[in-house]
Amino acid sequence: MYKNIAANKRNTVFIMIGFVLFVAAIGALFAYAYDDWMIAAWVMGAATVYATIQYFAASRIAVAMTGAKKIEKKDNPRLYDTVENLAITAGLPMPEVYIIEDKAPNAFASGRDPEHSLVCATTGLLDIMDNKELTAVMAHEMSHVKNYDIRVSTIVFGLVCMIGFIADIGWRIAWRSNRRSSEDSSPVGMIMLMLAIVVAPIAASLAQMAASRQREYLADSSAVMLTRYPEGMISALKKLETHSQPMQQQNPATEAMFISNPLKKKGVNGLFSTHPPIEKRIERLENAKFKF
Repeated sequence: MYKNIAANKRNTVFIMIGFVLFVAAIGALFAYAYDDWMIAAWVMGAATVYATIQYFAASRIAVAMTGAKKIEKKDNPRLYDTVENLAITAGLPMPEVYIIEDKAPNAFASGRDPEHSLVCATTGLLDIMDNKELTAVMAHEMSHVKNYDIRVSTIVFGLVCMIGFIADIGWRIAWRSNRRSSEDSSPVGMIMLMLAIVVAPIAASLAQMAASRQREYLADSSAVMLTRYPEGMISALKKLETHSQPMQQQNPATEAMFISNPLKKKGVNGLFSTHPPIEKRIERLENAKFKF
């Protein structure tokens, strides 16, 4: 467990450095295409500032994008008490608690460390889970907090948003340049730039997938260790699989944060899902049930 926490802290640094270098490379392609190397300097500086801001603000942006609302104990004693009891059991600071008004059962955790964390559940999750299943789901989210998964996923979320923004701006600039047929731009540079714009969102999706899949398995196991009740986690996952539906307020950038895929990718698209299949998660817990 401690090795995983240390690895997550290192991965945060690597991801942020990799992001800055990746964006700098795109900036260099812009500079080469338009023969203006000041563009690369501006892009590099902006990427560095953005990565720093994301470290502190990404969780708040995620809350805003998902429509989550902060609650106090009086607003939903059942959810609040569940999270509070788990925080005490796990030896963690009490995170902020949020609820999303959505019939799709789901939950997520976010933040940069246990002292600055939050957990969130949808109304759909609260409606279908009994107390033991709700405890298992929130234990899963608290495990993300304890393991520092939240730091990695929150940073990845912010950087995916930025890469999507850069790709969109790149398409607009390239399209306008083609219309003007500017003689100042390099044809080779424009081709390389267009390829980078296409590859950037794919790279962002792969980064999300790499940062999420194994952590979901680990959080499932950690939740069972925390609650000492594997049947609760297994039953909760079965309900998530049975009642799963796309969330109303969807955004691919927040996909990796949730316990169940809020976009419901299937078939070939499912290969690029940030979540392992729920049936495989259940199978792993069933096989290890008597080892906990």
